Amino acid sequence: MDSVIRWPLTPKFYNPRTDSFMQSTSFLTRGTGRILTLLLVLTFSSATLAEDNPRVNLVTSEGLIEIELLPKFAPKHVANFLALVEEGFYVGLVFHRVIPNFMVQAGGYDAELTYRPRDGQVDNESFNGLRNKRYTVAMARLSDPNSADTQFFINVRDNPHLDAQPGEPGYTVFGRVVSGMDVIETIELTDTHLRMGMAAVPEKAIVILATELQQ
Repeated sequence: MDSVIRWPLTPKFYNPRTDSFMQSTSFLTRGTGRILTLLLVLTFSSATLAEDNPRVNLVTSEGLIEIELLPKFAPKHVANFLALVEEGFYVGLVFHRVIPNFMVQAGGYDAELTYRPRDGQVDNESFNGLRNKRYTVAMARLSDPNSADTQFFINVRDNPHLDAQPGEPGYTVFGRVVSGMDVIETIELTDTHLRMGMAAVPEKAIVILATELQQ
């Protein structure tokens, strides 16, 4: 069964009051020396966190997309995605739904639009503070928030209506594209049609040829 992503005509915007990343800047009055020290610590910490994040190469028929995974924010989704990569699940599957100025979706169907099933679903982790920003990677799902399995999508614009709202789970972001934006743009702008009852299917199959976990 295909996973559907909401695309309302009137998006609901993310409530900034739930943003846990906002912090007071009152400490700036305590001296430039302390500020410089803090900046050095933050820079080092950010670099260390980035080095700890696994990266996956998604080799497609249109080129290479490199994805950085974010296990500290979505550990269950990252573990699920890495397991799929390691078993070669995505090889031979296509980008089966492409909607310009919204997202491109893959991970469920081959070039003949034959569905590839797999057991297991992932608990929703959309309240992790990550938003569906442009070039973030999130898992598709059904109306059940805990129904994500194999299908994922790449946001090609900021999609705040896909974010978690107070009391309402959203679509879990678990990674971000770090290179291959030109490839994503090529996929986004490909011609699509209605095929086998499915809308927005590329006329020319865009195939995942290989997935590689960087060492």
